[in-house]
Order: sequence, then structure tokens, then C-alpha cells
Amino acid sequence: HEQLVGSLGGLVPAGGSLRLSCASSGLTFSSHASGWFRQAPGKERDFVAADTWGGGRTYYADSVKGRFTASRDNAKNTVYLQMNNLKHEDTAVYYCAADHLGTGSANIKPYDYWGQGTQVTVSS
Repeated sequence: HEQLVGSLGGLVPAGGSLRLSCASSGLTFSSHASGWFRQAPGKERDFVAADTWGGGRTYYADSVKGRFTASRDNAKNTVYLQMNNLKHEDTAVYYCAADHLGTGSANIKPYDYWGQGTQVTVSS
């Protein structure tokens, strides 16, 4: 039974930093692309970052480029999202996801497995 378990989010002041993690159970991240998405209240789930199969290349949404860094530790079957210089508009529920096709897509459709979502709130 494959499962992704995300870390707790939290309340962070604007300009602060937070690292999210997402550990897999029953799923090998080294053979999947990983993605991070977020969903603000009343909005659609938006792309944040993704890497390709095995972590070869990483892509970012323009809104987070230069502030967020996605990484992975395949030995620990865990992916991370380091978020720096957080802004109020980064407030959302953040989701990790895994895609067995390994494409690193910005679209939610290819992703087979999803974490439970974690709330990140940035105070202005």
C-alpha cells in the first residue's frame, strides 16, 4: 500500500523560512518523479515545483523561483521543499505527489500518489 506522508506545516512570519518533507511508504521515490502543489482557499491546486524521474531536473513555478528549492533523498525515500523569503501569498495547503511516469509535470493529472496536505500560513 503506497502512501505519502507529509510533515506538519505551520505559521511563519513573512520573510521567514520553512522546510516541508514528504516521506513515502511502499513507494520508491527513486523510480518516480515528485511534485509539490499548493491550494489556497477557493482556488485551484497550483503547481509549485517538480523534478523528473530519479531527480534529474527540477522545475519551479515563476512565483516561487529563487525562493523555493525542491530536493530529495532517495535513500530515505523522502522529498523536501525548502521555502525561503515566504510571502503572505504563499499561504496555502501544500501537497506532495509522486508520478511513476517520471515526467516532472506541472499538471496534476500524471501524479498517482498524493500526500495528505499540510497547511502553511504566512503572516503579513
